[in-house]
Amino acid sequence: MSTAKKILEDALGLPADERAALADALNQSLSHVVDLSPAWKAEIASRIEAVERGESRLVPGDEVAARVRAALAVR
Repeated sequence: MSTAKKILEDALGLPADERAALADALNQSLSHVVDLSPAWKAEIASRIEAVERGESRLVPGDEVAARVRAALAVR
């Protein structure tokens, strides 16, 4: 068994909050991999600010997935 598979197996045995913290830490360790342009960073910051001001309508992920499935079924 590879080291990564063993780590994954062990991680899946953790409580949900510990798995979430581990996933976040792993994600943060990869944040340097994506090199966003200043324009994209500004766009992201603008969208976050709009959400925080209550100016954006947030759509739950399961609703988005249902919409995508429905749109694909029509084709």
